[in-house]
Amino acid sequence: MADNGPEDKNAGSQPILTDPPFYLPEFEQSYRYIIDEYDVAPKDIAIFMPCAVRKPYSASPSHQLIRMIIGQVFDESQYHVVIFGTCGIVPAELEEMYPYAHYKYMLGKCKDHKILEDFLRIETDRVAGYLEKTRHTYTYRIGYCIGLFREALIRGSEKSGVKIDLILPTRDMINKVVEEGDCVFEEGSLSMDEYLGEFCNELIRFRNVHYGQSRES
Repeated sequence: MADNGPEDKNAGSQPILTDPPFYLPEFEQSYRYIIDEYDVAPKDIAIFMPCAVRKPYSASPSHQLIRMIIGQVFDESQYHVVIFGTCGIVPAELEEMYPYAHYKYMLGKCKDHKILEDFLRIETDRVAGYLEKTRHTYTYRIGYCIGLFREALIRGSEKSGVKIDLILPTRDMINKVVEEGDCVFEEGSLSMDEYLGEFCNELIRFRNVHYGQSRES
C-alpha cells in the first residue's frame, strides 16, 4: 500500500510519544482513519492480541512466541492479527504507521485510578467501534489477553453486540497463576509457559471443532 494513513510519509522522523497514548489526538486521528477509511480484508478468524512495549509489535519476543503458536495451528490465509490496548486497536499490518511504532508507555506501571478508568472507557469504545466495523469481516474472533485489556475486549464485545468466540487464557488458568503469585504483574505475562501451553491447546481444540482435523495429521 502506497500510503498507510495519516502522516505516514513522515513517520520515520516523528518523535517518541511518552504520554498515555489513549489521550493523544494522534491516536484518535489514526483510529478514525482505521474505522472510517481503512479497508480490512476479510479473513475467517480475527485474533486479538495486546500491544507490546517493543515496536514494531512483531519485533516483540512475546508477540513472536504468540504468532509462532498461531502459525503452527492455523494457515496464514485463515486468520488476521489485530493489536489492541493502550494503542487503541489496529490491524497488525499497520503496525509501522504513525503513531503505532512511535510511542513508549506501560499501563501496567500506572497506579493512578483515574487514568486506568479512562483507559478502560476509551478502549472499550474503540474496541466496540472496530468490532462493529468488522461485524461481517470475520466468521470467528479469538482474544488472547489479561488484565484491563481483557476487560476492555469483553466490554467492547458487549457494547457492539459482536461475540468474541474464544477468550484466553481461561479464567481458571489466570486464577492458578495468581494463586501461585510469583509474578511481576498480578496476572503474570502472556509469554508465560502456562498461558502459552493452554493457548496452543485451546487453538488446536478450536480448529478441530470448527475445521475438522489438523492440517497435517
